Amino acid sequence: MSVRVRLAPSPTGNLHIGTARTAVFNWLFARHHQGTFILRIEDTDQERSRQEYTDNIFEGLKWLGMDWDEGPYYQSERLDLYRAAIQKLLDAGLAYKCYTSAEALTAMRDAQKARKEAPRYDNRHRNLTPEQEQAYIDEGRSPVIRFKIDDNRVISWKDMVRGTVTWKAADLGGDMVIARAAGDGIGQPLYNLAVVVDDTDMNISHVIRGEDHIANTAKQILLYEALGGTVPEFAHTPLILNTEGRKLSKRDGVTSISDFKSMGYTADGLGNYMTLLGWSPEDSTQEVFTLADAATGFSFDRVNKAGAKFDWDRLNWLNSQYLHKLEPAELLPLVDPYWKEAGFTFDLDADAPWLNPLAELLRTSLTRLDEAAPTAELFFKDAVDYDEKARSQLANDGVDQVLEGILAALPDTLDTDAAMGLIKQVTKEKGVKKGLVMRSLRAALMGTMQGPEMVPSWLILHQRGVAKARLESALAIAQD
Repeated sequence: MSVRVRLAPSPTGNLHIGTARTAVFNWLFARHHQGTFILRIEDTDQERSRQEYTDNIFEGLKWLGMDWDEGPYYQSERLDLYRAAIQKLLDAGLAYKCYTSAEALTAMRDAQKARKEAPRYDNRHRNLTPEQEQAYIDEGRSPVIRFKIDDNRVISWKDMVRGTVTWKAADLGGDMVIARAAGDGIGQPLYNLAVVVDDTDMNISHVIRGEDHIANTAKQILLYEALGGTVPEFAHTPLILNTEGRKLSKRDGVTSISDFKSMGYTADGLGNYMTLLGWSPEDSTQEVFTLADAATGFSFDRVNKAGAKFDWDRLNWLNSQYLHKLEPAELLPLVDPYWKEAGFTFDLDADAPWLNPLAELLRTSLTRLDEAAPTAELFFKDAVDYDEKARSQLANDGVDQVLEGILAALPDTLDTDAAMGLIKQVTKEKGVKKGLVMRSLRAALMGTMQGPEMVPSWLILHQRGVAKARLESALAIAQD
C-alpha cells in the first residue's frame, strides 16, 4: 500500500491544537507505512487568509517535528485546476448556474424554519430554460455554480475509525454551491470542490481529519465520483473536548500551538500528549514516548470514537517528564528566553560554572519552562529581601553565633564536602543542632524558608560571588 496523506490547514488563524493533533495522526500514519506526508495550504478565502497565520502554521509544525515530504502547496495558486473541474461538471450536466437571489434564499429558509424543517436549497434553478437564464442575466444577476445532488442516493464508506458510515443524500441540504458568483464566469471555488480536485491531483490515498468533516465527506464522495477520481480511504478522528464535554475552542483559553510554546511546554511533551488525545499504544501503561516511537505501533484500530477530553494535569505531568530528563546543556537554551524576559543578566558561556549547576538543581522541580524564571530569581539577584518567616528565623537565639562561625571559616572555594564539613564544624563549635544551622543558612542565603535544596543552592551562590554578602546582611539582621 502506497500511503499519501495530507494536512490542509486554512491560514485564517494560528495553528490550533486540533489541527496540530490532526497533523500528528497524519504524520504517524505516514511514517508507520513509510509513506508521504504532504502540506497543503487552503487559502482560497482571500479575505480571511493572512501570511502571518501561514508562517505560524509552518513554525508550529516545525517546532513539533512534523516534517513534511511535499509542499507546501497553495490553493490560491491552483485556481485554474478548480475552474477546469467546474467547467467539466457544467459540460457534463452535473452542475449548473444558479441565479437565486439572496432575498429569495432568505425567504425560503424562513419558510422552512416556520415549518420546522431542516434548511435546504430546493433546487429551483436546476432546470432553467435558456430563456429563463437569459432573463436573469438581463437583470444583472451573477450566478453561483451548484453541483447536482441526487436525493435518492445513499452514500456509504468504511471509516478507519468509525466503521461503516452511511449518509442519505437527501440530508445534505440540496444541490451544493461549488463556486461563488462572479459575473458571467466561474467565481471563487469553494472548499468541497477544491479539496476533491487537490486530493485527486495529489493522489491522496487516505484522508485523516476530525469528525466534524463527516458531512463534508458524503458530499465530497459524490464529487470524486463525478470528476472520475479515486475515492480515498477516510479516518475521522475524535474531537478534542473541554472539561465540560464541548469542542475545545478559543473560549477555553489557550488553544494555539504558539501559545502552548510560550507557556513553557516542550515540543516533545506536547507532541506526546497530542498523540494520546484519542489514541493509545498497545501497551496501555506506556505514556511517555517520542513521536518516532509512536509511529512504529500506530494504527487506527487503537483510535477512539469518543471525544478526547483535554486534561491539563496529564499534559503538565508529561511535560515534566521530559524536562526532568534534560541535561543542563539541553535545558539552558530552553530557559534562556524566559530568564532574559525576566530581566536577568547572564552569559550562557561565561557563566557556565554556576549556570550549569543551577540548571541541574532546577530541572527536577519544573513542570513548564516558564516556571524557570520565578524559581531562579533568587540566584540572579545580588541581594535578597527577607520575608517575615526568614526574619523570624534570623531572630532566634544563637543564629548570630552560627552565621559568625560560618563567615569566619568560609573558604574561597566551596564544594559539597567542604560545605557539609563547615556545617558540621559550626554545629559542634557553637553547641547547636544541625537543624538550626541549616535553617539559618537558608534564611540568610535565600531570604525565605522555602525553595530549592539548600546546600546546592549555597554552592551556586558562592560560585557566583554573592553568598558572603548575603550572610553578612543576614548577620546584621540577626544582631539587631
